[in-house]
Amino acid sequence: MRQKWAEQFAALAREHWTQERVHRLTAGKDLAVLPNEAPLLLRALGLLHRDASMPPAQVRKYRQINHMVAALGPSLRELAEKFESVRIIDAGCGRSYLTLLLAHYFEHRLHHPVRIIGIDRNPDLIDESRRRAEIAQYGDTVRYEAASVGEVDLVRLWHDIFGEPDTPQTHMLVSLHACDTATDDAIAMGIRSRCHFIAVAPCCQAELSGQWAGLADSPDGASGVSGTSGASAPFGPVWTSPHLRRTMAANVTDVMRMVLLAASGYWATAIEFVPSEHTPKNTLIRGAWRSGPVIEKWREYLALREATGGCGISLESTVRPLF
Repeated sequence: MRQKWAEQFAALAREHWTQERVHRLTAGKDLAVLPNEAPLLLRALGLLHRDASMPPAQVRKYRQINHMVAALGPSLRELAEKFESVRIIDAGCGRSYLTLLLAHYFEHRLHHPVRIIGIDRNPDLIDESRRRAEIAQYGDTVRYEAASVGEVDLVRLWHDIFGEPDTPQTHMLVSLHACDTATDDAIAMGIRSRCHFIAVAPCCQAELSGQWAGLADSPDGASGVSGTSGASAPFGPVWTSPHLRRTMAANVTDVMRMVLLAASGYWATAIEFVPSEHTPKNTLIRGAWRSGPVIEKWREYLALREATGGCGISLESTVRPLF
């Protein structure tokens, strides 16, 4: 029954999405996911209506996901060139937008084998993701696990879900909009597993801001700033302004994450991965494995931590033992 529906819907989409309509939707750009080529995927993600049209409210999301795939494209191609079959973990997969996009990109653009595991601590989201994967016909390529990212044993997971032998390596770890320290948990998982590529798009980040708020109220100010009140410490004006403190803390947190990635042996960069008009949470931190631990970068992190008040982030506990 489902296969018959899939065939009928795909035929409907091909009929609806004429060259002219596709051109209007894409503005003539060569996008990775097209409605006439990936109707089941876009239907599974809720971007195509039952008549195969794309409601205006979904067009922005459609363009956003294509922009996301374009930002990851060079790294995905590099992984396909290096490994016979690519293994990817989507940590905090939510409703599986990115998980299924990656499956589509490897199958239809790179024509390369891939296996993907989506992890999320919310069992309801995992059930929804499994439903979407079945609709998109990626049930054999994509699997899911309801678990906390910080508690997962990846080697066991690959064994249990895909029957991978020996000690399978995770080649890529992605995490889209994991909240607060969950982003650090995802990066830490990637570092511990020596993933070749790590990509995270952080969401809300309260850890550093909360520590700075404590420094603003402290009579001794920042650690290492003896005898200076919180308000009059060098970074005090930031600590004592709640709005600016939250904004600055989010940016400094991401800088710290980049430096700690670099200290762990990754070439780290940060880019805007979707236009700011789509979402304010649009920073993508990327790490590509290059070498072993870099002591100069660890010292750079310690200097940054001291300069901003002496407060660190959760990821520090993963990187510190390397030195």
